[in-house]
Amino acid sequence: MSEEAPLTDTEDLQARLSEVQTLLARHKLVEDLVRRQEGPRQDLAEDIVRQQHLHELRHKLAPMHPADIAYILEALPLDERLIAWDLVKAERDGEILLEVSDAVRESLIEAMAPNELVAAAETLDADELADLAPDLPQEVIDDVFRGMTVEEREQLRSAMSYPESSVGAIMDFAMVTVREDVTLEVVLRYLRRFDELPDHTDQLFVVDRNDYLKGVLSLNVLLVNDPEVEVGALMQTDFIKLEPDDLAEEAARAFDRYDLVSAPVVDADGKLVGRVTVNEVVDYIREEAEHEQLAQAGLKEEEDIFASVWDSVKNRWAWLAINLVTAFIASRVIGAFEGSIEKLVALAALMPIVAGIGGNSGNQTITMIVRAIAMGQVQSDAMRRLLKKELSVASINGLIWGGLLGVVAWWLYHSAALGLVLTAAMTLNLLLAATAGVGIPLLRQKFGADPAIGSSVMITALTDSGGFFIFLGLATLFLM
Repeated sequence: MSEEAPLTDTEDLQARLSEVQTLLARHKLVEDLVRRQEGPRQDLAEDIVRQQHLHELRHKLAPMHPADIAYILEALPLDERLIAWDLVKAERDGEILLEVSDAVRESLIEAMAPNELVAAAETLDADELADLAPDLPQEVIDDVFRGMTVEEREQLRSAMSYPESSVGAIMDFAMVTVREDVTLEVVLRYLRRFDELPDHTDQLFVVDRNDYLKGVLSLNVLLVNDPEVEVGALMQTDFIKLEPDDLAEEAARAFDRYDLVSAPVVDADGKLVGRVTVNEVVDYIREEAEHEQLAQAGLKEEEDIFASVWDSVKNRWAWLAINLVTAFIASRVIGAFEGSIEKLVALAALMPIVAGIGGNSGNQTITMIVRAIAMGQVQSDAMRRLLKKELSVASINGLIWGGLLGVVAWWLYHSAALGLVLTAAMTLNLLLAATAGVGIPLLRQKFGADPAIGSSVMITALTDSGGFFIFLGLATLFLM
């Protein structure tokens, strides 16, 4: 692995992005001007100008951290992105591919030759390669696999065998193990043989000769105790350990609850197979949060903002189609009460308020429930208790804000009956929103579906149609 550059702060990163964009724009402008010139030396002049700007770009990108380069690549249109990508040092390609979003990674991989992909993959550890492998052509994986040692092959097979949502998928194989019958002095001499310790090493794992985990030895205990003391006397035997088949979200909760930096991963027999570190947990939490945010908006996957029109259409069309159907249903609900609206035009002005407040309340409820599910605080059998609580909240909010809106409607339209109908409709729609906000995610969880997917689309559709029907229906019954 290459030596990593320091991370850049946000303001400096924005400045560097602006500089890269300026250089790319200047490069494109000068290229266009040179192409318009006619003469025998045109090709030579064009090449000199191109090399000059590309050298400046390479000089800007070379010292940057892979994560910062990834940020810049994601912020560039595809043609400019590929120019910048070609200038990155070959030995850093693998690290940068790990940092960019999935959508942008696809565009970069498509632009690389098979031998370049093999070279990039060979710079990665087995656990990192497992993250990248699903996006690589099979022939590239085969070439990389042939160049690995037996141990690396087994690690790669192991990492790729676990589901994305499991501890095994975020497990790291780089760790330091020691025996319990050696002194701290021996351990310190052993550690000095390393060029550097694996990232986020806060503890050493104590194993026997067959790699069964016996305990952990924290670095601060190692450093502050007598070097002549044996590891077994100071190692901690009561510690958090994970198994590869555990859910990654459970590991994330453990890291949050116990402020962990790393945790050992053992198989069913108690043999040490790897470790999970806080950086992998943070990445997992971020990816899950992004997935949930996209899913609530009805997007299937993360989207490259500079993707082709067709790719963006494919990513968005499914829930837009559902939204179209629900909007049509809502329009038919309104159409069914055209006569009432013609007799009392105030209904047309007030009904969007009922639907809008209901949608907002439902989204608040569903956001809280989805978040609680993600944190493991809610199970499907809690529906009755949660529903009772949310219905109580909706009733109070409906009476307070619906009553206030009813008074305003009475003042504007000089009709106490209209104010009462508006208050009742507001309260009933908030009750509907609360029921849907609790029921939709918990029912999806019960049947094994992602509670977040399309939740905001569904709740908005339900409160729109329901709100129109309730308000116009009550108005028809009591005002006509």
